[in-house]
Amino acid sequence: MTKQFDCQFIPVEKLAESVELLLNNSPQQAIDNLLWSDNGYFPRVVFSMAYTDHSLLLKYFVKEKYAIARHTRVNDLVYKDSCVEFFVSFDNGINYYNLEFNCIGTPYAAYGPDKFNRVELPVDEVKRIKVSTQMNNVGKEGISEWEITLDIPFGVFVYHNITSLRDAECKANFYKCGDETPDPHYLSWNNILSTEPNFHAPEYFGTVNFI
Repeated sequence: MTKQFDCQFIPVEKLAESVELLLNNSPQQAIDNLLWSDNGYFPRVVFSMAYTDHSLLLKYFVKEKYAIARHTRVNDLVYKDSCVEFFVSFDNGINYYNLEFNCIGTPYAAYGPDKFNRVELPVDEVKRIKVSTQMNNVGKEGISEWEITLDIPFGVFVYHNITSLRDAECKANFYKCGDETPDPHYLSWNNILSTEPNFHAPEYFGTVNFI
């Protein structure tokens, strides 16, 4: 069954508050499909999402073992680290953006129709994404709890002229991975029916309704 949710609008008068706190109080969605793994390791990941007149707001809450971040430059291969990802299509999956962030907030962003035909977004545009991270706790056995808050201006979606998302619909999926962590893992919000690891599967995107 394909997942969907309603993305709430935040009016300008509320933006004086902390975006982190606004998203703390927004409805949460679970990234709870464990894919391509049989080792029993299952990080806990949820996210909340809202939008404004000029940007998408997205926050991930992660609990996992061995939070690792080796990549520090924009458009580095952050999927190898402790990483969360947001894939979104504004044309029903024909083309889509993939935005990826490791646990210290290093971003990667690209656009295209599939895994093999992608163009990285300009570094100057990617840097416009406001990123805030917080490591809340490092407990026994290397268990880490961390959060990342993203304020993504519409202009980052450089192949679309987005002036408003009110009453719009998009196709999207949300992920957690860590390809080169001690326990490699792949989780998705909407399930992916594939025998091999591959998040680049727009046919399995869910739906986000902007209300």
